[in-house]
Amino acid sequence: MRVGGWRLEVGSAGQLPRSSNRPRPIPLNLDLDTGILGSTLGFTLLEMIIVMFLFVAMLGIVIPRINLNDDLASTGRKFIGALRTLQGIAMSTQKPVKLYLDLDQSQYWAKTIEGKEEKPLLDAAWETPRVFPETIRLADASSGSIKRTAGRLDLTLYPNGRIDEAVLHLTDAGNNVLAIVVESATGAIRTSDERIEPQRLASIPDRVKTLLVPTTTVTAGNQAGLLKP
Repeated sequence: MRVGGWRLEVGSAGQLPRSSNRPRPIPLNLDLDTGILGSTLGFTLLEMIIVMFLFVAMLGIVIPRINLNDDLASTGRKFIGALRTLQGIAMSTQKPVKLYLDLDQSQYWAKTIEGKEEKPLLDAAWETPRVFPETIRLADASSGSIKRTAGRLDLTLYPNGRIDEAVLHLTDAGNNVLAIVVESATGAIRTSDERIEPQRLASIPDRVKTLLVPTTTVTAGNQAGLLKP
């Protein structure tokens, strides 16, 4: 029996068989321009080559940027983790800890303060200075009114959890920037992928300065006035 150009096998009861071992035909289409006979269920070899070429080109653009950003971000996370560790040491020992930043050598180390002396930390992990990766540079560091682009800068971590305010900028080989901001009052640490300039303290108005002057004892003239009937 033929229906629409296809041959169908009909059972003895006039019904189509439930199953057949014959493979189902795959519809084909003929490209009139190229004369290539292909299947509508898949891609041609040329299409697969074009897709693979575009995929490889996209990876070549994206992967280097991911690696650089990951290096900068991971370095920032390690440095923040070191700050949190030193903060915990200061709070647990109830002794201030001083963190030194060397911008020329791109390294940092810490000492504990006992009275007027500085001593090594009991943590063996801080026996030697920690060095930033070769592709990462500490571009500048600020604390209060002091800003350094070279030399050294020190920060103090106090037993009550407070840390000296600071703004640090890390850069990589692609001139990407990671800003690390330490808030002194709360001890919070935040990051940004843009440069952040340290906030300058606003001048105190004169009317407020008078309120900050400690009260003095009553002058003799005022006392005399109070004693008058």
